[in-house]
Amino acid sequence: MLSNTCKYALRALIYLGKFSQDDKRIGIKRISEDLQLSSPFLGKILQNLVKQKLLVSTKGPNGGFSLSRNASEISLWDIVTKVDGEEFFTNCLISLEPCKTHDPSKPLCPVHAQYDKLRKEICAFYKETSLEIISQDIDKFEDLMKL
Repeated sequence: MLSNTCKYALRALIYLGKFSQDDKRIGIKRISEDLQLSSPFLGKILQNLVKQKLLVSTKGPNGGFSLSRNASEISLWDIVTKVDGEEFFTNCLISLEPCKTHDPSKPLCPVHAQYDKLRKEICAFYKETSLEIISQDIDKFEDLMKL
Protein backbone atom coordinates (compact mmCIF):
# COMPACT_ATOMS: atom_id res chain seq x y z
CA MET A 1 0.00 0.00 0.00
CA LEU A 2 1.06 3.56 -0.64
CA SER A 3 1.72 5.82 2.33
CA ASN A 4 -0.55 8.80 2.98
CA THR A 5 2.43 11.02 2.17
CA CYS A 6 2.69 9.37 -1.23
CA LYS A 7 -1.06 9.68 -1.86
CA TYR A 8 -0.92 13.40 -1.00
CA ALA A 9 2.11 13.82 -3.27
CA LEU A 10 0.24 12.11 -6.11
CA ARG A 11 -2.80 14.32 -5.59
CA ALA A 12 -0.68 17.48 -5.48
CA LEU A 13 1.28 16.59 -8.61
CA ILE A 14 -1.87 15.63 -10.50
CA TYR A 15 -3.36 18.97 -9.44
CA LEU A 16 -0.26 20.88 -10.56
CA GLY A 17 -0.15 18.90 -13.79
CA LYS A 18 -3.67 20.01 -14.52
CA PHE A 19 -3.61 23.62 -13.35
CA SER A 20 -0.06 25.00 -13.32
CA GLN A 21 1.49 26.69 -16.33
CA ASP A 22 5.10 27.41 -17.29
CA ASP A 23 4.81 31.10 -16.50
CA LYS A 24 2.54 30.78 -13.45
CA ARG A 25 3.13 28.94 -10.20
CA ILE A 26 0.42 27.96 -7.73
CA GLY A 27 0.76 28.88 -4.06
CA ILE A 28 0.63 26.36 -1.23
CA LYS A 29 -2.48 27.99 0.24
CA ARG A 30 -4.51 27.48 -2.91
CA ILE A 31 -3.29 23.91 -3.39
CA SER A 32 -4.03 22.95 0.21
CA GLU A 33 -7.49 24.55 0.10
CA ASP A 34 -8.45 23.00 -3.23
CA LEU A 35 -7.22 19.55 -2.18
CA GLN A 36 -8.43 19.96 1.41
CA LEU A 37 -5.03 19.03 2.84
CA SER A 38 -3.16 20.44 5.82
CA SER A 39 -0.96 23.27 4.57
CA PRO A 40 2.06 22.52 6.85
CA PHE A 41 2.03 18.80 5.96
CA LEU A 42 1.56 19.52 2.26
CA GLY A 43 4.36 22.10 2.41
CA LYS A 44 6.82 19.47 3.67
CA ILE A 45 5.76 17.07 0.93
CA LEU A 46 6.09 19.71 -1.79
CA GLN A 47 9.52 20.79 -0.56
CA ASN A 48 10.64 17.16 -0.70
CA LEU A 49 9.35 16.95 -4.27
CA VAL A 50 11.40 20.05 -5.11
CA LYS A 51 14.49 18.28 -3.71
CA GLN A 52 13.57 15.22 -5.78
CA LYS A 53 13.43 17.50 -8.85
CA LEU A 54 9.78 16.77 -9.65
CA LEU A 55 8.71 20.33 -8.77
CA VAL A 56 10.18 23.80 -8.90
CA SER A 57 9.30 26.52 -6.45
CA THR A 58 9.71 30.25 -6.14
CA LYS A 59 9.26 32.46 -3.12
CA GLY A 60 7.55 35.80 -2.99
CA PRO A 61 4.17 37.29 -3.87
CA ASN A 62 4.00 35.52 -7.24
CA GLY A 63 5.71 32.42 -5.90
CA GLY A 64 4.47 28.90 -5.61
CA PHE A 65 5.00 25.51 -7.18
CA SER A 66 4.92 24.05 -10.67
CA LEU A 67 6.09 20.86 -12.33
CA SER A 68 9.80 20.68 -13.13
CA ARG A 69 9.06 19.28 -16.58
CA ASN A 70 6.12 18.60 -18.86
CA ALA A 71 3.27 16.53 -17.38
CA SER A 72 3.76 13.96 -20.13
CA GLU A 73 7.29 13.33 -18.82
CA ILE A 74 6.33 12.58 -15.19
CA SER A 75 4.89 9.14 -14.51
CA LEU A 76 3.20 7.77 -11.42
CA TRP A 77 6.29 5.54 -11.10
CA ASP A 78 8.52 8.63 -10.84
CA ILE A 79 6.42 10.00 -8.00
CA VAL A 80 5.89 6.82 -6.00
CA THR A 81 9.52 5.72 -6.14
CA LYS A 82 10.73 9.19 -5.11
CA VAL A 83 8.34 9.38 -2.14
CA ASP A 84 7.94 5.77 -0.92
CA GLY A 85 10.83 4.03 -2.65
CA GLU A 86 10.55 0.91 -4.80
CA GLU A 87 9.42 -1.37 -1.95
CA PHE A 88 5.79 -1.10 -3.05
CA PHE A 89 6.84 -2.74 -6.32
CA THR A 90 9.38 -5.25 -4.98
CA ASN A 91 8.13 -6.52 -1.62
CA CYS A 92 6.58 -9.93 -1.27
CA LEU A 93 2.86 -9.93 -0.58
CA ILE A 94 3.23 -12.19 2.48
CA SER A 95 6.85 -11.92 3.60
CA LEU A 96 8.35 -8.76 5.06
CA GLU A 97 11.23 -8.74 2.61
CA PRO A 98 11.59 -8.06 -1.10
CA CYS A 99 11.17 -11.04 -3.42
CA LYS A 100 14.55 -10.21 -4.97
CA THR A 101 16.25 -11.20 -1.68
CA HIS A 102 14.64 -14.65 -1.75
CA ASP A 103 16.98 -17.54 -1.02
CA PRO A 104 16.72 -19.78 -4.13
CA SER A 105 17.32 -22.89 -2.02
CA LYS A 106 14.01 -22.28 -0.21
CA PRO A 107 10.50 -22.48 -1.67
CA LEU A 108 8.76 -19.30 -2.77
CA CYS A 109 5.77 -18.05 -0.82
CA PRO A 110 2.42 -19.64 -1.79
CA VAL A 111 1.15 -16.59 -3.69
CA HIS A 112 4.39 -15.64 -5.45
CA ALA A 113 3.52 -16.94 -8.92
CA GLN A 114 0.12 -15.24 -9.04
CA TYR A 115 1.27 -12.04 -7.36
CA ASP A 116 4.39 -11.70 -9.49
CA LYS A 117 2.25 -11.50 -12.62
CA LEU A 118 0.03 -8.86 -11.03
CA ARG A 119 3.06 -6.93 -9.74
CA LYS A 120 4.44 -6.73 -13.31
CA GLU A 121 1.12 -5.34 -14.53
CA ILE A 122 1.04 -2.82 -11.69
CA CYS A 123 4.62 -1.70 -12.48
CA ALA A 124 3.72 -1.27 -16.13
CA PHE A 125 0.66 0.80 -15.20
CA TYR A 126 2.68 3.12 -12.94
CA LYS A 127 5.47 3.51 -15.50
CA GLU A 128 3.14 4.12 -18.46
CA THR A 129 0.68 6.48 -16.73
CA SER A 130 1.80 10.10 -16.89
CA LEU A 131 0.33 13.14 -15.20
CA GLU A 132 -0.83 14.25 -18.64
CA ILE A 133 -2.87 11.07 -19.11
CA ILE A 134 -4.49 11.52 -15.71
CA SER A 135 -5.23 15.16 -16.46
CA GLN A 136 -7.02 14.16 -19.65
CA ASP A 137 -9.00 11.52 -17.77
CA ILE A 138 -10.00 14.05 -15.09
CA ASP A 139 -11.53 16.24 -17.78
CA LYS A 140 -13.93 13.40 -18.61
CA PHE A 141 -15.06 12.92 -15.00
CA GLU A 142 -14.49 16.29 -13.38
CA ASP A 143 -18.03 16.51 -12.04
CA LEU A 144 -17.71 13.07 -10.42
CA MET A 145 -14.38 13.41 -8.64
CA LYS A 146 -12.49 15.72 -6.40
CA LEU A 147 -8.74 15.26 -6.30
